[in-house]
Amino acid sequence: MNEFYPEITPFNHFMLDVGEGHQLYIEQCGNPNGQPVVFLHGGPGGGCSENDRRFFDPEQYHIILFDQRGCGRSLPHGELENNDTDRLVNDLNNIRVYLNINKWHVFGGSWGSTLALVYAQTFPQDVLSLVLRGIFLARPQDSHWLLNCGGAQRLFPEYHEQLCSVLPNNTTDIIRAGYKMLIGDDKDAAMALARQWSRYEFRCSTLLPNESLVETKADDKTSWTLARHEAHFMANDCFLSDNQILNNCEAIDDIPTIIVHGRYDVVCPFDQAWELHKRLPKSELWISEAAGHASSESETKDKLIQATKRMLSL
Repeated sequence: MNEFYPEITPFNHFMLDVGEGHQLYIEQCGNPNGQPVVFLHGGPGGGCSENDRRFFDPEQYHIILFDQRGCGRSLPHGELENNDTDRLVNDLNNIRVYLNINKWHVFGGSWGSTLALVYAQTFPQDVLSLVLRGIFLARPQDSHWLLNCGGAQRLFPEYHEQLCSVLPNNTTDIIRAGYKMLIGDDKDAAMALARQWSRYEFRCSTLLPNESLVETKADDKTSWTLARHEAHFMANDCFLSDNQILNNCEAIDDIPTIIVHGRYDVVCPFDQAWELHKRLPKSELWISEAAGHASSESETKDKLIQATKRMLSL
């Protein structure tokens, strides 16, 4: 079973001004002369962690990580204005150009898989390979599944009730009602909702209960951006056209792609990975048979590291 590569520290980190009031935190790790790979974190609104560097062989890869607009260490923290999918795609292209990278591997999980797919479909000539985990196709039904009584609450009803307890009574559209609260003037109510939103999502993320993951990931700073960004994007259909990702798969037919997905993923159900795999006949679908959504689960982590080793041979 593959384990994380040893802990590493960045050899460079900086803020990149991408305009419209946004500055992105960017770090580079590993071998500056290695194969370039960019890591796309989830959420939207999650931010990168130190373990995200450790999916890649630091002797072989030039590892680029960054926090997307308004989250993590990017500034302004929590900013939703001028923050949508097209802008995030353009940010990726600007980072590549700024770092003088011709082509790179793209690694993304959950919302990061969404962003990776839209980016690759927009700039296929710049992508060497795709490693995708926990596929989120960002259709309305995919957002509703987790939050709006779409099915996940039948598996985790007690956690879903805790989320609903900080919303107005009889709320049926948690995404839109939550978005209104999260951007409203009552900051205490917004923070209470952000905490419950984040805890609910992370509690649903693993096959077996993992409260240490919840406590680590659901701190106030991360909860604030995770809930607000997710509500902002989901309330706006993730700023994508109807079924945009599946409809544009021809653009990435020739890009080597490995899809890793937990069989029992409640956050992003497995059928999304299956549908994507069917649209990409050259892709490989690696199923983690004893895992949920989280990249830290043993089987999924093992497969992701196998995938990054495979991509070195391209």
